[in-house]
Amino acid sequence: MIGILNFDMGNIGSVVNMFKKIGVQSIVVNTEAQLEQCDKYILPGVGAFNSGMKNIKTSSLYPPLVKKILEENRPILGICLGMQLLFEKSDEGTEKGLCWIPGTVKKFQFDSAKNDLKIPHMGWNYINREKKSSIFGEAVDKERYYYVHSYHVCCDDKFVLARATYGYEFVCSVQKGNIYGMQFHPEKSHKFGLKLFKNFAEL
Repeated sequence: MIGILNFDMGNIGSVVNMFKKIGVQSIVVNTEAQLEQCDKYILPGVGAFNSGMKNIKTSSLYPPLVKKILEENRPILGICLGMQLLFEKSDEGTEKGLCWIPGTVKKFQFDSAKNDLKIPHMGWNYINREKKSSIFGEAVDKERYYYVHSYHVCCDDKFVLARATYGYEFVCSVQKGNIYGMQFHPEKSHKFGLKLFKNFAEL
């Protein structure tokens, strides 16, 4: 059972629909009892870092979730803001992150003399895999996903699964043991997102 964590950070309906399409059972997790029913979790997120962390840390789900992830090693996938919250801190706010993966979150910074790229980075973009991972499965040509973000993660290369390019290379996918993060939105990425969710469910 996949548990989609509800911390009032959006995108839950789209994630639920994707799991329905691939025939995988999921529930929206609002209570500790529901948390217990699941063996894997999705942390979706849209919005600001500070408010996201406050929502998590004031929720009754937070203490038991920490136990599930850090002690019982149940898989979790953070999406967009959900991925950024896995790290230590962000340029976007002053709240401390979950600190489940070492690293920080930085805002896109472009040299205006060299390009006129807009922030947020929005739309489809290709990824470049840096190492094999069962969550991505076999490599495919022109693998692309949908993005909406103004900030990106900076972390040690050993945690990086894939990068993308928008003005410069940035980290778009990470893994530390049972903890995964995707900067893009699999739930908006059609066949590529469906495949990724299917692989996650089969971990």
